[in-house]
Amino acid sequence: MSNDETFAAAYREHYWAVSRYVARRLDGRSSDVEEVVAEVFTVAWRRRSDLPPSPLPWLYGVARLCLANAVRGYGRRRRLVARLGNDESAHGRQVVDSPDSESPGAWVHEALARLSPADQEVLRLAAWEELGVDEVAVVLGCGTRAAAMRLHRARRRLRAEIDRMQITVALGAETPRRDTPKEHGHG
Repeated sequence: MSNDETFAAAYREHYWAVSRYVARRLDGRSSDVEEVVAEVFTVAWRRRSDLPPSPLPWLYGVARLCLANAVRGYGRRRRLVARLGNDESAHGRQVVDSPDSESPGAWVHEALARLSPADQEVLRLAAWEELGVDEVAVVLGCGTRAAAMRLHRARRRLRAEIDRMQITVALGAETPRRDTPKEHGHG
């Protein structure tokens, strides 16, 4: 099979998996997702002679780098907009979620968000992308043992964060979880 055919097969087989990978990390901002996925496959096309026999982990690794570039670009744009004074609140377009708008299981996402970006990524690769340790190693660009250790430590830190959240709820302390009603002193 030629390099062009190898690329075409990888594109057909893995386009949607790469799109989902990117969308989950960009919270579904569709135009941004399409842009990053296009960049991933542009890189894959340029490096089509480097595509491994199982290209999905390699494509996730490329997507990871493309996402990092995109996030840096978004940060630069956000700072520019802030300097220009053209933010949403200046135009009265603030959106406030209702108390019941949180989706079921949002506390898991909250616990995940409290972890470092590196821990979040290794857990997402294992859970969302359903990659094995060997494939996680390819995406992260490290050895299998290092990937296994990173995953083990990230799982341990997530468990500790969930336990910390449960203790906070059990003690009745102020909690960032919105699925428990808060007393407002009415009565």
